[in-house]
Amino acid sequence: MESQSKVKILLVDDQPENLLALEAILEHLDVILVRARSGEEVLRSLLHQEFAVILMDVQMPGIDGLETAELIRRRPKSRQTPIIFLTALNSDQKMFQGYACGAVDYLQKPVDPSVLLSKVAVFVDLFKKSEALKHQAAQLIAVNTELRRSEERFRSLSTCSPVGIFVTDPEGHCTYTNPRCQAICCLSIGERIDTSWLQSVHPSDRDRAISSWQAHLNDGGEYSDEFRVELAYGTIGWVHVSSAPMLSAEGQLLGYVGTLEDITARKQAELARVQMVQEQLARQEAESSNRLKDEFLAILSHELRTPLNAVLGWSRLLRSRSFDAEARDRALETIERNAAAQASMVEEILDISKIIQGKLHLKFGLVNLEAIISNALQAVRPSAEAKSIQLTAVLDTPGGQVWGDPARLQQVIGNLLSNAIKFTPESGKVEIRLKRQPDSMPLNLQNSIRPPSLVPRTSEHVQIQVVDTGIGISSEFLPIIFDQFRQVDSSMTRQFGGLGLGLAIVRHLVELNGGQVEATSAGEGQGATFTVSLPIWKEDVEAMRLAKVCSSDLGLESADCVSRTM
Repeated sequence: MESQSKVKILLVDDQPENLLALEAILEHLDVILVRARSGEEVLRSLLHQEFAVILMDVQMPGIDGLETAELIRRRPKSRQTPIIFLTALNSDQKMFQGYACGAVDYLQKPVDPSVLLSKVAVFVDLFKKSEALKHQAAQLIAVNTELRRSEERFRSLSTCSPVGIFVTDPEGHCTYTNPRCQAICCLSIGERIDTSWLQSVHPSDRDRAISSWQAHLNDGGEYSDEFRVELAYGTIGWVHVSSAPMLSAEGQLLGYVGTLEDITARKQAELARVQMVQEQLARQEAESSNRLKDEFLAILSHELRTPLNAVLGWSRLLRSRSFDAEARDRALETIERNAAAQASMVEEILDISKIIQGKLHLKFGLVNLEAIISNALQAVRPSAEAKSIQLTAVLDTPGGQVWGDPARLQQVIGNLLSNAIKFTPESGKVEIRLKRQPDSMPLNLQNSIRPPSLVPRTSEHVQIQVVDTGIGISSEFLPIIFDQFRQVDSSMTRQFGGLGLGLAIVRHLVELNGGQVEATSAGEGQGATFTVSLPIWKEDVEAMRLAKVCSSDLGLESADCVSRTM
């Protein structure tokens, strides 16, 4: 508790020895010294902490002291925090810039310890006094709040009550009304409420209001109701009526005491609030639509890089190594195929308006997964060889047929392989497995269309696994691994790059092909396994008759393509 009450000073310098020197000078002050070695650390520290003063070096890598000061001044919470710049540069221009950024002082290094100590002590004392004033202000607010509550209780018992008060005898004849009650309903002394004032209730509410009031008089319990009524000032408004029995010390019924409140403003506010919520929902829907456009454009740019990596990989190998004619032709064929795939995706950008509306064009057919995996392996092999990664495939003939878009399924496998190679260190291992699983899987077939003769096998499915010996995935990150724009941390982003879109693309495409994808990992440094599950379809005469090549550019055998926009 003592440390929490101490004043904090933020020391900012990218050199540890300078931070030690400042701590040595200020160690005699009864304060907490907080270190920061960059502008980013300063901004993070200011998110949850308050400082009496900030001592900051001007020259720092990344965000320098002047830029950091400008960012600090933009935040209302830290706008008034004093900043003292420390620098070894003797530059009037830097000094003027420092004061323009909101600095309270600008000291040259080496700093005179006594001067620095005295200046900091002044700001520490000012901070303590400011906190004391805030505490006193909070106490004053609490006292004023209690006073207002006392005044409200007093007003509720006075004739100036903002709520109408009425009293009736046991038969419901009015015996007392306060001025506010008269202002609302003009109820006269001696009149029965049900035969006089309640007759002015709105026709839609009148029968219910009279019936509930008479039941209250008969039962002798508490009463509360809201209804529309013609107010004393000639308008239709809403009122809230409450009533409770008045009993003598012996328990004898003396009558009823009630309150009458004009709640028209509240009802209007509720209506306005409903309208505001509807407007907000409409605005959020519009913002979501715009955000989807931006997100999809980012996904498209990420997809364009997949064939480009294969082109660049083989191009560099051709420039750096000597190949025989057969290998060179195979390399050029791979480059041509991936360039064609990239050109195809560029053409799809022209249909962006349809894609944003959920009209992604897919070509469904019966596909050959072994060929898809072979093509994907060929595309990523240059990247694996560049890192001396052992790339292997264990392919069991799954039996049955898989229904989907061959190009998109190859993109899924290519993304998973590229991702595994990307996050696997040199001389690591990446393995892809294809096998048939005897257990069932939840079917996700609402997005796929197929010939009527095809029926899914509910007792088994095809499983594609990509297993690597890479950096692994923490248990905290696994649940959100397939979310868009997700990165483990900033250092991972700097080391490996990427926008966090690849796995989001994988999940989207797998689901559109009627499957599901999941990731498992034993933890950081333990590698990862990505599993794609796809339903198997039963073969029949009609399906075999329709079988033919679906996508000649991929060399995949399938049934007639069935196109659909998603």
